[in-house]
Amino acid sequence: MATLFDVVTVTSFVGLVIAFFQFSDREIRTLVYFMLSGIVFAVANQVGNAGYYILAGVLILAGIGFAAVVIKR
Repeated sequence: MATLFDVVTVTSFVGLVIAFFQFSDREIRTLVYFMLSGIVFAVANQVGNAGYYILAGVLILAGIGFAAVVIKR
């Protein structure tokens, strides 16, 4: 892990895994939603490493927000 975006996105992904096992119903539908958030984190990492810091920040916040909405319902 060489950049700030590597650390932030991997930490967010680990948070997704913990949230799935601790706070969700562990159904396939929830897993698919979390996979979408994981894909957003991967894209944010690549975008951030390419130099588009604002877009990467927005994507990270969107991924975290979407995962929070999935957990709440």
